[in-house]
Amino acid sequence: MNVKDFYYELPQELIAQDPLADRAGSRLMVLNKRTGETAHHCFRDIVGMINPGDCLVINNTKVIPARLIGTKADTGARIEILLLKRQGEDLWETLVKPGKKCKQGTRIVFGEGLLNGEIVDVAEEGNRLIRFAYDGIFEEILDELGQMPLPPYITHTLADKNRYQTIYAKYDGSAAAPTAGLHFTPELLKELREKGVRIAEVTLHVGLGTFRPVKENDILKHHMHSEFYRIEAAEADKINQAKREGRRVIAVGTTSTRTLEAAADKDGFLTESSGWTDIFIYPGYSFRVIDALITNFHLPESTLIMLVSALAGRENVLRAYETAVRERYRFFSFGDAMFLH
Repeated sequence: MNVKDFYYELPQELIAQDPLADRAGSRLMVLNKRTGETAHHCFRDIVGMINPGDCLVINNTKVIPARLIGTKADTGARIEILLLKRQGEDLWETLVKPGKKCKQGTRIVFGEGLLNGEIVDVAEEGNRLIRFAYDGIFEEILDELGQMPLPPYITHTLADKNRYQTIYAKYDGSAAAPTAGLHFTPELLKELREKGVRIAEVTLHVGLGTFRPVKENDILKHHMHSEFYRIEAAEADKINQAKREGRRVIAVGTTSTRTLEAAADKDGFLTESSGWTDIFIYPGYSFRVIDALITNFHLPESTLIMLVSALAGRENVLRAYETAVRERYRFFSFGDAMFLH
């Protein structure tokens, strides 16, 4: 299967640079995965499309302000780092720019000494392991000094950090937001609960690998990034109950999808579990858990459009994307949504 099979033309101006003032005011394209038919709605209409007893699965990870700007202690040169993965007490795997000048032993100062770091090792793919030193609580210092690590295709500055955070974000750990969840408001979730929709929470800490392009022509040669997930027993029970009753399991986002499909047994049932997943879902994959998906519009030739194509068919998805371009939908993280059912 060739990466070019997942290409589509996207005018630059359709990449959403700012979130809408009203989270639930986004447009919603509804795609029937069997027929390929599309319909156009407002995201608020999603309440009418989910049935009592269905289980909506959300990812409650929280984005940390993982982008830090500092200076080299010896030269004063500007250094930018992105926190990728906590590897131990005050030890983080990071992406450093410019990386070539940051060798083992390099010291970096942030916030005029509020936070200090030393590169202790060079890890896989050139990432740097940095040990931090500070007085106080790391998370509070990070909140003061750090910036939200917006995707590279967003060039505008985000005025409110919370707009790159879902309203149900709980557990710190992501370097990118599970963006399908950005459309939900407290009112929408309340309406769904009152309707009898089960809402189950899982955690998957999204890594920057989610933006990594597929460089291999043959997608089967692509090395998928690994991300940490956790499913608690009570949440697994909600999903299992919906499946036993023949109700739909509807994932909010590709991150929730990857969590469920990675953790399920061969019959699609879940137990309390946690670990790392590098599951790669592309056409030909047989879904064990999810029946439907709420997601945003994804980059051409990305692993995310491949996952969506696995659920709804590559031809159906690419036709739907052509329609979205023609109808001037907003694309990517701050853009509009799709409901594939």
